[in-house]
Amino acid sequence: MSQVLIIGADTALEQQFARATDGDLVQLTVEHLDVHGGLLARIEEAGFPNVVVLGPDVALERALELAQAVDLSRPATSVVIVADADADLWVTAMRAGVRDVLAPDAALPDVTAVLERADERAQTRLQATLQETTRVPEHRLIVVASPKGGVGKTTVSTNLAVGLAQSGLGSTVLVDLDMQFGDVASALALVPDYTLPDTVHGAASTDPLVLKTFLSRHPSGLYVVAGSDSPASGDAVSAEQVARLLDTLSHEFRHVIVDTAPGLSDHTLIALERATDLVLMSSMDVPGVRGLRKELDVLRELNLVPEQLHLLLNMSDPAGGLSLADVEKAVGAPLDVVLPRNPAVTLSTNTGVPLLQESNRDPVSRGLRQLLSRFLPATEERQTGLLGRLPFRAGSR
Repeated sequence: MSQVLIIGADTALEQQFARATDGDLVQLTVEHLDVHGGLLARIEEAGFPNVVVLGPDVALERALELAQAVDLSRPATSVVIVADADADLWVTAMRAGVRDVLAPDAALPDVTAVLERADERAQTRLQATLQETTRVPEHRLIVVASPKGGVGKTTVSTNLAVGLAQSGLGSTVLVDLDMQFGDVASALALVPDYTLPDTVHGAASTDPLVLKTFLSRHPSGLYVVAGSDSPASGDAVSAEQVARLLDTLSHEFRHVIVDTAPGLSDHTLIALERATDLVLMSSMDVPGVRGLRKELDVLRELNLVPEQLHLLLNMSDPAGGLSLADVEKAVGAPLDVVLPRNPAVTLSTNTGVPLLQESNRDPVSRGLRQLLSRFLPATEERQTGLLGRLPFRAGSR
């Protein structure tokens, strides 16, 4: 039995609880509830016991209010009240977050049984809370964005998508949301039968089974919503249509990666409203870095920065006159991944074979694996660098 905190009980009842807990009991009077911090402070001082008992000296109405406050602030703590219970009180007590009601004249077996039930419920809720706060989301929508073009968004998007598709962690789809000049299909050497406008009209816009037939398939197992085949057809796709498409894909695929156009278009903002992750990136030049800072500031003002933010610097080159420290100072945040300038990227783009599709060992591939590892479950292997370490700075938030 875990430690129990009891407040406002007479001597006889305290003795019963002392026997039921083998003396592992903290006993306080009602007056302690009026000391600074009230009940929540007393729970903290007692070392966060699993069970709190509000005795008969605590007025029933106040006991119910306190139980509700504990249920909201400390859901892993079980509150038991001592009162003569009837059916109406049970309903009221349960709605207030009380875990059990004990009669004032309860015998030792009843006291022990109530405490055991309350302790078990507290431990179950504690485990559930820990799992909820540490679990990786089952479905992730990852937006790759930048304030300006030419920084390698499509290279990062395609490699991240291929890496996730090959990870065996669930189905993955890549959406080309650059409405006018998207080139995801070219970067993957795909010749799509259908493009983005086809997926947001007709039966494909309402039936997930039909929608999947409009997706292109990459040898890695990745599904692709290819970009529009002309700027005019892309401009005809509304933000609302994109929202419906992303919502449908998020229900059908574990990972949805969105390659966006430069800047903050309505389509990009719609995607960010649904994003679990944002890979915000820039090249290593003054206009790009300043643009990155401005875009990050705007997104924060709009409350559109997801909980999982990944800052990426591409085409790092010490000969360019900027240091990583300069970039971090200008951005106002540490960089998570840094990719060097390397001819392997040009060859990959021209052949349509993403670097992570093969076992490349060049510095850019190692950096891309570092980015990929941020979306994989944390394991012992990941911590020891099974995917390879960057010879550059890679912060972690």
